[in-house]
Amino acid sequence: MGKNIIVSNRLPIKITKVNNSFEFTTTSGGLATGMKTFHNQNNSLWIGWPGIGINEIDNESWGSLEISLNKGGYYPVNLNNSEIDDFYYGLPNKCLWPLFHYFIEYSIFNDAQWESYVAINQKFSEAVIENISAGDTIWIHDYQLMLCPKMIKDLRPDVNIGFFLHIPFPSFEIFRTFPKRESILEGVLGADLIGFHTYDYERHFLSSVKRILRLDVNFNKISFGIREVVVNTFPMGIDYEKFNLNAKKQQEQKSDEKSELKKQIELHKKSSNNGKLILSIDRLDYTKGVINRIKAFELFLIKHPEYLEKVRLVMLTVPSRSDVPEYKKLKRDTDEIVGRVNGKFATVNWTPIWYYYRSMSFEDLIDLYSNADIAMITPIRDGMNLVAKEYVATRINGDGVLILSEMAGASKELFQALVVNPFDLNSMSEAIFKAINMPLEEQQQRNFSMQKRLSRYNVNRWAKDFMDELNSESKSKETNTIIKIDNPISKVIANAYNTAQKKLLLLDYDGTLVEFNEKPELAIPPPELLKLLYKINQCSNTDLVIISGRDQLFLDKWFGRMNLTLVAEHGYYIKTEKWTEKINNNKDWIQNFLPIFNSFTDRTPGSFVEEKQNSLVWHYRKVDPELASKRAVELKTVVDGLAPENVSLLNMDKAIEITNSQFNKGTAVSELISNKNYDFKLCIGDDVTDENMFINLPEDAYTIKVGKKTTAAKYYLKNPLGVKNLLEFIVNEKDK
Repeated sequence: MGKNIIVSNRLPIKITKVNNSFEFTTTSGGLATGMKTFHNQNNSLWIGWPGIGINEIDNESWGSLEISLNKGGYYPVNLNNSEIDDFYYGLPNKCLWPLFHYFIEYSIFNDAQWESYVAINQKFSEAVIENISAGDTIWIHDYQLMLCPKMIKDLRPDVNIGFFLHIPFPSFEIFRTFPKRESILEGVLGADLIGFHTYDYERHFLSSVKRILRLDVNFNKISFGIREVVVNTFPMGIDYEKFNLNAKKQQEQKSDEKSELKKQIELHKKSSNNGKLILSIDRLDYTKGVINRIKAFELFLIKHPEYLEKVRLVMLTVPSRSDVPEYKKLKRDTDEIVGRVNGKFATVNWTPIWYYYRSMSFEDLIDLYSNADIAMITPIRDGMNLVAKEYVATRINGDGVLILSEMAGASKELFQALVVNPFDLNSMSEAIFKAINMPLEEQQQRNFSMQKRLSRYNVNRWAKDFMDELNSESKSKETNTIIKIDNPISKVIANAYNTAQKKLLLLDYDGTLVEFNEKPELAIPPPELLKLLYKINQCSNTDLVIISGRDQLFLDKWFGRMNLTLVAEHGYYIKTEKWTEKINNNKDWIQNFLPIFNSFTDRTPGSFVEEKQNSLVWHYRKVDPELASKRAVELKTVVDGLAPENVSLLNMDKAIEITNSQFNKGTAVSELISNKNYDFKLCIGDDVTDENMFINLPEDAYTIKVGKKTTAAKYYLKNPLGVKNLLEFIVNEKDK
């Protein structure tokens, strides 16, 4: 069994320079805390930056530090100070972070920082490639490394890759403003499984994939080239037992064991009957809604003066990116509003806001959680917010009230909290009043329900569910019987062709010999393709057939002079020496359906109708994907209800075609091979109409699907370039 490779921007431990030596300290943050247990309990290697510029460490010291890291199951990605500034403080935090949190006005894109982002992602990918062994599974985390999945998959397509985004994924209207949006989406789609905290983020991601990359999305599965990528929701949990048990220990402390912070808290509560503490814990970040929270508390004191000297807001704001201008301004604004509120309401014995701008030890954190009557966690936008879950986990007696922003991912799970709109100061103010006056029985009912879920769906369960689904997807791919054509298989096919006495090649056109074009009339065969087909057609004992949904005029124009067999409109017309129509039936139904197709086109911007001799096609490749899906269902319903018995509906790639059901590519192939003793048969196609060919050919035929989709074919190729390369290989092998 292979190992698990965890990849994140930072390792869960960092190297800190102290005087003339170095020491290891624990990294704070939800990802580091949450994944540490998974890392310790599984056969895993954690790859990330160790938190210090490599140019700050001398070679001799680095040798011993690297050994220590390796013993802990860590592999460092070394960055110098310049790379750190350009990368960590560049695109991820100056552009992606604000954009994904809907602060579009703070999002600044810089070409040089994008190049740095690409280069550092490449550096992380190379570190992963160096450490991959057979059977390994890779789990990449967060917005700093969104290009890594593709970079790794391109070099190691055999490896199973998961990606998890720990921040919100914004709506399509926000994400579309990012200049390199295609690169970001394609980068993430290198993963086999993509995870988000909430269904909203999953839905936004799928919407962007459909609208920007124009990929097919079926529920939560994305068809991406020859691969299928699964997207799902996995709300991250916490180490519930750790917080719950430490809260119990804290409760049992003797007087001489209590921290200074706990003594201060107890003193506050003794100073007033029914004194209440409201706890606020955040990184100092503009996404956390700190200013709005203070304003709501101020409004509460104005509207409910009876609680003056009885209620205190304890604010812990952990320093974050303190050198960035936006954060400097936020710090100034926070200091000013705290000073103003305290100056306005403070008395000799009471200060309304206790304000801490620093990190706290785990023990002090437990003291705050355990002794706070109310936790007010109201970010403006937050991927999950584990602080809310940690607070609930420490409520060992079931008391305490959580006020939680509806904009935090955790609100989707902790709906028994008092859920508020962080932009509505009045509702936040009233939530404080309601929390203070909530009966103990109601507090316990709410908390026990939330604790039940948090204890069951903890961080270990979260990681296990993600890895189980990732491994499940890997096994389902292994059981797929369709085989990709590689060099050995190409040689087998070429050898079979060259030793055969009578050969047949059946080639579809659109999507097989040429890529699809939004305007079908522009999808013309390039000169090198015509040259290749001409060369094949000159080979002895070889019958070459172009079998397509295209009409006679198009096929005649480009292939009519080659003296090969042409099949038009999915088998309705066949040309060896001249065109023959399979049946001269009544085609009035085309004119009956044409007004219906035109009506759908008028109501669906980006669609158009293609009228052929024996069929009608409604193309919707350029239509908004969600509108296209809706209209396609409507049109199919209408066609199914009105179509005569001899007319069938074909669900094509971004198109709907109605045609005569008596003839298809399968019936055409059956006619072509009847009474002819072909000992080599090769058939290549890409869409649903080509399945009729694969099914009607004998078992010894080489059937090839372009694109890895559900198919009756035995083999697949990635794209038309792969088809061209295979055909060239077969012909060139003959000439050797």
